[in-house]
Amino acid sequence: MRYLLELSYDGTHYQGWQIQPNGLTVQEVLNNAISVITRQSIETIGCGRTDTGVHARQYFAHFDTEQELPNNFVRSLNGILPYDIAIHDCQLVSSEFNSRFDAISRTYEYQIIFQKDPFLNKYAVRWHCDLNIEAMNQACSAIIGTRDFACFSKVNTDVKHFDCNLMAARWYYRENILIFEVTANRFLRNMVRAMVGTLTQIGEGKINQDKFMEIVESRDRRQAGTSVPAHGLYLVSVEY
Repeated sequence: MRYLLELSYDGTHYQGWQIQPNGLTVQEVLNNAISVITRQSIETIGCGRTDTGVHARQYFAHFDTEQELPNNFVRSLNGILPYDIAIHDCQLVSSEFNSRFDAISRTYEYQIIFQKDPFLNKYAVRWHCDLNIEAMNQACSAIIGTRDFACFSKVNTDVKHFDCNLMAARWYYRENILIFEVTANRFLRNMVRAMVGTLTQIGEGKINQDKFMEIVESRDRRQAGTSVPAHGLYLVSVEY
């Protein structure tokens, strides 16, 4: 039987979602906790990778087991997991369902603050100058659609192509936090952080929109801006 978990996690203390040889990951902790309850060796398959320090407000993972799960499974699993990983739902799904490949879109948010805040400094990045939101949104509008986003991808990644369908991208304020929200059918490694690092150069007046499009069309990661810190990035929703 195949089950689908909906969860969220604070990525501060993890080397991302996927199991790594050099540090603790969310997947490893989740696999171990489910294995304790089912008394089987369980391997979860996540809806995508998140990098070291990146958070997820909504994340999905599926796993297979030979037994029907008890009604109190979610409560029991939450009791075993550490405080920074929370299970919200568990559903029986088709054996053909795949949490990664059946996703049609994913939405990320990046959070920026402009004033020192002791309650947000681990979950948003402090910016030390004003940003031109209108100019950054104009640049976002120019890249909506399907194109090669190699300029925003980490180099030497194991992908067959760099094409992504960018469905939406915008900057807006939510109270005192500046949010970059972006939706696509798929994301390349480090893509959102590199996009933010480049778009903020427009916001600071360091480059104009023509230069931004030149960077995008170059397909050269060296031309784009520096990747912003991971702790401001959140996976916020996944659509199936």
